[in-house]
Amino acid sequence: MSTATPSATATAPRSAGSRFTRWLGDNVVLLVGLLVLLYMFTPVFVVILMSFNDPAARNSYSFDGFTLDNWTNICGPLGMCEALRVSIEIGVLATLVATLLGTLMAFAMVRHRFRGRAAANIVIFLPMATPEVVMGSSLLALFVNGGVSGLLGFWTILIAHIMFCLSFVVVTVKARLAGLDPRLEQAAMDLYANEWQTFWRISFPLVFPGILAAALLSFSLSFDDFIITNLNAGQEVTFPMFVWGAAQRGIPAQINVVGTIMFLIALAAVVAGDVLARRRAGR
Repeated sequence: MSTATPSATATAPRSAGSRFTRWLGDNVVLLVGLLVLLYMFTPVFVVILMSFNDPAARNSYSFDGFTLDNWTNICGPLGMCEALRVSIEIGVLATLVATLLGTLMAFAMVRHRFRGRAAANIVIFLPMATPEVVMGSSLLALFVNGGVSGLLGFWTILIAHIMFCLSFVVVTVKARLAGLDPRLEQAAMDLYANEWQTFWRISFPLVFPGILAAALLSFSLSFDDFIITNLNAGQEVTFPMFVWGAAQRGIPAQINVVGTIMFLIALAAVVAGDVLARRRAGR
């Protein structure tokens, strides 16, 4: 009778277990990353799926059937496209103003030394650190005490959005500027370029990716905001407010169509930015 069989039998599970342990140790970061991506994008996949849903009832949240009617009749729900238009207009205007002012402020705070610069850096961060409900109620009190409570609407929303988008623009552009070598600008001036030429031909192209990222972030924050907007909207209705109101009665499937379109636009922008960055790096 052989005595080697129990030892071989016991060794096989241990070797298999050690191989699995080594594999798990080598790929734990990959597995965690995949789980995080799954956690992040599962709601997006659900929105895309539900955009093709044919709900059996208004307040149905289950997939009851496939249809393309939601895509061919996006403006079917009363008031949805009007609310979407308002959000897009406010988002575009807030982005333009906040990006322009924030970029100028970032250049001033990075390229110049002035009294109160440290305090200005702290103040810039305050809107980012302040809870939205506090900021929204403070702005409402400002508008009411300023005598414009009867004018709450498009313009008060726009003012509020510019205010909180401005901080994100300054911080984003400052981070890009801080990573640039100022000797490039000095070299351009040594070659007899004036300050305007140096800015447009050297500084602006180098900092443009940061400006573009700040603009995209500003539009996303403005378009998506609900708390500050709801407190200062008056009778105006933006898209997030429409979604909130619709949730009380049953969310129309067309809202998922809008969400899918927004996701595809954002994805296209990210892919385009990555392609341009790779081409620039390859030159």
